[in-house]
Amino acid sequence: MTSLTDAGAPPDKPAAAELPILGTYKRAPMQFVRGEGVELVDVAGKRYLDLGSGIAVNALGYGDAGVRKAIVAALDTGLIHVSNLYRTEPAETLAASLVAQSFADKVFFCNSGAEANEGAFKFARRWGRSVSSGAKTGIVALRGSFHGRLFASLAATDRPSYRAPFRPLAGGISICERDPRALDVALDGDSVAAVIVEPVQGEGGVRVLEESLLEELRRLTSERGIALVFDEIQCGLGRLGTLFAYESFGIVPDMVTIAKPLAGGLPMGAILVTAEIGSVIKPGDHGTTFGGGPLVARAAIEVLRRVSDPALLKDIRDNGAWFGEMLRGIAKRTGKVRAIRGMGYMWGIDVVEKASDVIERGWDAGVLILSAGDHTLRLLPPLVMSRDDLSRGAALLEQVLG
Repeated sequence: MTSLTDAGAPPDKPAAAELPILGTYKRAPMQFVRGEGVELVDVAGKRYLDLGSGIAVNALGYGDAGVRKAIVAALDTGLIHVSNLYRTEPAETLAASLVAQSFADKVFFCNSGAEANEGAFKFARRWGRSVSSGAKTGIVALRGSFHGRLFASLAATDRPSYRAPFRPLAGGISICERDPRALDVALDGDSVAAVIVEPVQGEGGVRVLEESLLEELRRLTSERGIALVFDEIQCGLGRLGTLFAYESFGIVPDMVTIAKPLAGGLPMGAILVTAEIGSVIKPGDHGTTFGGGPLVARAAIEVLRRVSDPALLKDIRDNGAWFGEMLRGIAKRTGKVRAIRGMGYMWGIDVVEKASDVIERGWDAGVLILSAGDHTLRLLPPLVMSRDDLSRGAALLEQVLG
């Protein structure tokens, strides 16, 4: 077997095609070694302004003193993990804080967004069977949705290229058009347990769902005894300028799934549920080895404290509106933009060329941009990014577009 060294690549920096990591991602060529504030630094010392936040994870940027302090304090206790057979104070404190600041009565902790959605589907079916003869098990998602890459969450994800290689997917899950008339037909109260919706669809192009559609969804689900699940994995925890995304739309769901920024970059997800749904979940119905461990929970307590700060949330709303105007100005000046969508610190830009080409030019210019489709750029800056850095990001974006 030829070694990486024999093939001509240094053992500490193998060529991308020869990495021992399974090739599920097309990785960018630069290798990052440090993060500072809202910038990443590569092995050559080049700095990149991060407009992606590790896909909406690094809400507090890099090297945050509060997150570091929380992690060190957790390590000092010697409790990284004890399993969910036992109680720990960090998990209970975090759950109490989430309940106090939301509609929810109970919280389940897991390790990722896909796990949170899979768990929500299980909870919905468990609840549906408890209030019906047993046929109330269906899950409905919306056109343009992305809910994860596991079997049930993938079945609820409207990306044919993601789904096709892994069929058959989990059954009893369907995708409906984002249309009140179609939903009126699809949401059969006798057979549907839950409908899941991203109030702002991230992977689906950063599409802000109309408030009237969400209101109709809430009306239909309430009247027909169907659980309404908000997937806030990407758009929640401050990104829209409210702690929870549902607050931005004035809609109260029955379950909310969160993850990405929750533990400051450590793997953590959560499902928030009402007392009605929570009451039917019994020991053995669901589980997790690592979910809500003392280390990640301590970090999450600090993140939640920071992203729920009213001053920060106001800055996100104000700066986000200002940033949207900056993006619209870029569209007019360059003629390279077809549409702009978003709110808060979550924006999508439809461009006339391949999004990947713009992203690669961004690497040369020192700015990190994400995609949300073949022709859509996605901007998810750290929630602590100042207006000055947003302005710098906009200038770099205009440069790589122009």
